[in-house]
This record gives sequence, structure tokens and C-alpha cells, in this order.
Amino acid sequence: MKRILSLVLLAMLAGPAAWAQAPDMESFAPADNGQALVNPGMGWMLYYYTNVLDRYGAKLAPEDIVEDFPGMGVVFLRLPWAFLEPEKDNFNWEIIDTPAQRWLQSGRQVAFCISATEQWTRQGTPQWVFDEGAKYYEASHFVEGDRVYDTPGMLEPDYADPVFLKNVEHLVERMAERYDGDPSVAFFAIGLYGMWGEGHTVLTTPSHGHSWGDDTKKKYIDIYTRHFKKTQLCISDDYAGHNDRRARFEITEYARRKGVTIKDDSILVEAEPNPWYHDGMAQFFWPDMPVILEHGHMDLIPWNKELLLKSIEAYHASYMSIHWWPREELNDNRDIIDRINLRLGYRLNMEKAEWPRTIRKNEPFTIRSLWKNVGVAPCYGGGYPCFTIKNGKGGIVAVLVDTEFNVKDLAVAAPGEAKSAVSERAFTVARAFTNDFGTFARTCQTGDFDIYFSVGTVYGSPTLALPYGGDDGHKRYKMGRIRIEE
Repeated sequence: MKRILSLVLLAMLAGPAAWAQAPDMESFAPADNGQALVNPGMGWMLYYYTNVLDRYGAKLAPEDIVEDFPGMGVVFLRLPWAFLEPEKDNFNWEIIDTPAQRWLQSGRQVAFCISATEQWTRQGTPQWVFDEGAKYYEASHFVEGDRVYDTPGMLEPDYADPVFLKNVEHLVERMAERYDGDPSVAFFAIGLYGMWGEGHTVLTTPSHGHSWGDDTKKKYIDIYTRHFKKTQLCISDDYAGHNDRRARFEITEYARRKGVTIKDDSILVEAEPNPWYHDGMAQFFWPDMPVILEHGHMDLIPWNKELLLKSIEAYHASYMSIHWWPREELNDNRDIIDRINLRLGYRLNMEKAEWPRTIRKNEPFTIRSLWKNVGVAPCYGGGYPCFTIKNGKGGIVAVLVDTEFNVKDLAVAAPGEAKSAVSERAFTVARAFTNDFGTFARTCQTGDFDIYFSVGTVYGSPTLALPYGGDDGHKRYKMGRIRIEE
């Protein structure tokens, strides 16, 4: 980290324009092409199930994965527990696996939330849980803002009941066995508490006079963190109350200490001056964990395109929902979607690279490159600059990774104000070593080759898309030519 901070200062003193190219050096300074990127840990989220099972992605044809929505990288499946485990320990995984695979095979990710209370159906909790003795309440209505909805016979569990909690833990344990640590899972929401799994017990509890405090809420955080050790977890900001503007609450601070981030489900649900409430809360989460945003159903909210973009900036958001019929949202908002894609999550720029025109095997040489993150959020998963030398048939001749420079350390800033950092590393192609039996080096072609740049693993596998042309089909981008001599 100290190395990158010092290189940021170096870059401020000597930016791309200050690089004087030596006569034996090549250089490349690409321009960001403005295209939307699909990368892990960020992007637009298509809502396949949004509790109700017949919208929004659920209406798509099986072959339609809405690839025309720029920057859509995640499909979100939120559904009631009763549909996932209709009988005890008899799971209906097909309801998740079928839609998930449609997007996974295209390189996207999935995310999940399971709820236990729903207003559109009698119960989100399976009946067998109540049959085992879990306590519940019957609500005749629920309240949302100024509106009162009749819900005769709707069942809400007693979230503190030990029988209910025992079965919640078993469900979470089974889900963690399937999904924890799977790189195709972007995040898992801590649901099963409150209306829609969002912590809104205030909406229903007035009808029966019951409420649950932080001690109960913490039990749900503990259950999920006990079993999910690798996959990012999130919790609704509404666990703290949906319209309290304070930035810090005991329950969200407890979640943060446990490595759980926030998901704000109230973007644009109300008109100005309250299009959202918890951007202050987000400031304690985004430096270390991705912040997730969900705008309201477009037919129920005061839609404002500019405020949608402003929410991305205010929260330093990594994810934004497509909480409507996806193509209607795209067709009506393409202009703002394109602008959001330039800022949502992280966006890595390689501003300039410089390398020797000719190198020799077993002799060190230096590649210097200038990098910055022009998005609103860090690249939490990180990655390392790599320079790959390839022959005319696409064969890999040499792979050179700067493992001392991690892009997750690149600072974020307001639009147009991101600072650059320099990656400068000495490499050797086909380095020789000597022992008692002689001198040895790996076989390596000589001649003229193409050189590409990428960002990925410590061993050179590209993982992140960059906003440039010249892609070799594997997220490597051509930057010029290089000659290798004996």
C-alpha cells in the first residue's frame, strides 16, 4: 500500500504528458472507449424474481438474458422460503438453478435473498415450520407510508421464536453448503426477517402490537455469518429503520464488524427532499465492502433520472437494480444508464505504458504503466497488471505480472478527479539458472511479437474487462510490438 501511495505522488508530478520517450522505447496511451463493462463485484442487477414469481425476468423467454442491457452483470433472485423448501429438508433448488444457469453460462453472476413474510401471499414461511410449533401472528393489514393494505389472513412469524430460528439456521446452513465461496455468487442477502426479507417489521407489527429489538436482529446476522464464511453478505439498511437519517446505528455497526455490507432498497421510493435516507451510513461501508442499491418499482415511485445517477455518487455504489421490466427501463433511460455505467462500481484505466523496443533473453528490462480507477468504488477483489507477449498465431511466449501493484488500492474520487499511480517493474524473459550440472533456461522463441496488457490473477490469467479495443477474446488488450533476441 505504501508503495502505491508513493507512486501516486510520483504520477502527480510526472503524468503521461511528462514521459519523455527514449529512442529505444515504445509507448501506448489508449483512450477509454466509453463502453459498459461486465465485471465481477459490480454492475446492474436484473431482478428475475422480486418475491412475486411472474416478474420481471421471469417473463423472459428461456434464451433471453437481456444481453442488450449495457453493464448488466448480475441476476438477482428474491423469493419466499415457502417456495424453496415446501417440505422440511426437501428443497426445490430447480426454482433457483434454472434461471441462474441462463446467466451463469454467459459469464454473469447471481445473488439471492430468501424472505419469510410477504404481503401478496398468505405466508412466506412454509406451513410445516408453523406445524412444528413456531409461533406466528395473523395480520389483517400492513402499512407502508401513508398507504394501508388489507392482507386478511397474512401470517408473520415470531422472529424470536426458538423453533423458527432453529429452522432458519438449518435453511441457511444448507444454502451455504451450496453457494458459499462460489465465485459466480455476487452476494447473499440476510433475509428471513421482516417484510420481503428487508427488516420492515414496522409495516406489519402495529396490527398485533409486537416488535423485535436489536438482540433478535443480531441473531439473524450471527446465523448467516456462522455459515457464510467467504461469500459477501448484505443486510437491508431498513434493519435500522427506513427513514431515520442517522449514519450510525447499533445494528448496522454490528453487521459491519461482522463483514456484512448494506443494501439500500429505498432509492427514489419517495420524492425530494427524501429520495433516500442512508447515504451517510454508506460512508462507513463502501471503503471496504460493495454497497448495493435498489430503486423502487418504476410504476410506484417518483422517477428522476438525474437523482438515480446522484445516488450512485452519494453511496459510492457498486450495484444498482433493474427493478422493472428490463427493456422498458432500458428504452426509457438509455441516456442515464450510459452515464451511470461510466461511474458505477470500479472502472480501471491504463493511461499509458512504456517498454523497450527490443529485449534479450535472460536480461532484465522495465515496463512502466500508469493506472487509475475512474469509478465510484474500489475494485474490492483486486487484480494485478500483466503484460503478455504473443506470437502471430496467438501463442503465449511470455507472461509478466507486476505482483507488487494491486488495483484494489487505486483511490476513487469525484468525476474527472481520480489520481493515477505508476506500476514500474523489472522483468526477465527466459531467465537462466545454474547448478552443478550446467546452465538452464526455458525454451523461448525469438523474433518480433505482439504485446498485450490485462488485469487479473498473480499468475497472469485476465479477470477484469477494461474499456479498450484490441481485445484478444480473453480480456487482453494489444498495445504494440516487442522484439526478443538471444
